[in-house]
Amino acid sequence: MTSIQVNWGGSIVQLIWEKQSELPPRELITSVHGYCFHQGKLMLVNLRDRGWDFPGGHIEFKETPENCFKREAMEEGYVEGDCRLLGSIVVDHHDNPSWNEDSPYPKVGYQVFYRMDITKFHPFRAEHESSERMLIEPKDLSKYYRGFNNVYQAILHKSLKIVKEGVANDH
Repeated sequence: MTSIQVNWGGSIVQLIWEKQSELPPRELITSVHGYCFHQGKLMLVNLRDRGWDFPGGHIEFKETPENCFKREAMEEGYVEGDCRLLGSIVVDHHDNPSWNEDSPYPKVGYQVFYRMDITKFHPFRAEHESSERMLIEPKDLSKYYRGFNNVYQAILHKSLKIVKEGVANDH
C-alpha cells in the first residue's frame, strides 16, 4: 500500500494505492485511467486543460471500467490495445473540509487503473481534449506529468513488473 495527501482544487485528499485484483463497487468508481505501452515505451497525451498526462476519464452510463479506459485511450491517444486491471486508488475525502453530502464524489471513492499494451495506432486527429501524443521512456514520466507522485510511481512499477514477469497479455 502506498499513500499520499494531495491538494486538489484547494482541498486535501488522501490517495491510497491498493493492488487488488477485483474492481471496487461500480457506484464508487469516480474515474478510470491507465498506462499505455508500445515496445517498452509509455504513451502520454497532451490534454488541453492539464498538460501531459496518461489517458483516463469518467465512466459513461452502462459502461464497464475497462470499456471506459479503452474509450478514453482511443479518444485521447487514438490507440487500441489489450488491457489488464492493475488496481485502484482510494480517494478519501475524510480530511477535506470542503466535502459535503452534495459533493459530486463520494466521501471515499476509487480511481481504477489499467495497463494497456497497444496493438493499433490510429492517425492522431486531436478531435477531443488532447492536442498530441508521444511515447517516452517510463523512467521519464515525472519529467512530463506535473501531478506525478509516489502513488503514480507505485502503479507504474506494478505495470512494468507485469511485463518482466511475462504476464502482460494474461487476462
